[in-house]
Amino acid sequence: MRNLFSSRVRIVLIVAVLLTAALTVLSSVTGQALPDRVTQALLTPLKTGVNALTQQAEQYYGYMFRYEALKAENELLHEQLAQMEDDARNADSILRENQRLRQLLELKSTHEDYEMVDAYIIGWSATDWNNTCTINRGTSAGIEAGMCAITANGEVVGLVTEAGPNYAIVKTVLDSTLEISAIIASSGYTGMVSGGYISGYETLLRMDYLSSSAVIRNKDQVVTSGSTVYPRNLILGYVVDAGFDDTGVAKYAVLEPATEISSLEQVFIITEYTTE
Repeated sequence: MRNLFSSRVRIVLIVAVLLTAALTVLSSVTGQALPDRVTQALLTPLKTGVNALTQQAEQYYGYMFRYEALKAENELLHEQLAQMEDDARNADSILRENQRLRQLLELKSTHEDYEMVDAYIIGWSATDWNNTCTINRGTSAGIEAGMCAITANGEVVGLVTEAGPNYAIVKTVLDSTLEISAIIASSGYTGMVSGGYISGYETLLRMDYLSSSAVIRNKDQVVTSGSTVYPRNLILGYVVDAGFDDTGVAKYAVLEPATEISSLEQVFIITEYTTE
């Protein structure tokens, strides 16, 4: 037993001596002391891990910095875009207003006898039979029931049917209950124009009671024939179709309104005019 132990001790000592000799030779070759190499061997994995964590931290910080910068830039771009859109809307509104005023000046120069009040549309109401709009001017501005509403181009919008101090209701030409005496400008044939309440004609007008011998052509202009309510030669619409009514005795014409009623923003109420 003692001999076995002694053999093992001798083997361990021999291995230690050989390892020491090898490390000594390696140290002399590389120029590094043995403790330094041992320390370097132990610290190398730790340094590698720390470097990796440092790189990840730097990448994360860089990402967060870029994210905050991009977020701030994105918010600024949104604000600038919103401002540009608002400026564009204002410019469009001013342009439309300018155009309406130019048209109104032309209308007044053509019809010097017209006294008019301008108003903006603030509401709409439409059913199968009725079509009305509400405007923001009323009796305090001189508007009363029975007055005609037109556009700046002299196109008929409808008739004021109700007026309060600061509002009025206008029954538009698309309303099936509103009838207007009219004439085909090119031929002189007369009839009555009302809303095209027949299915498929909801946004069109219909001119009834035309002579059976009337010659009706597409794009013929139809205007008011003149009355105590509607001045003469206000534009109602243009012929797009024609035919005989159910009796087969009289003709009718289908008209496209002179103005797109649903897109109107402003109207002019004729408060006074000279009838001739």
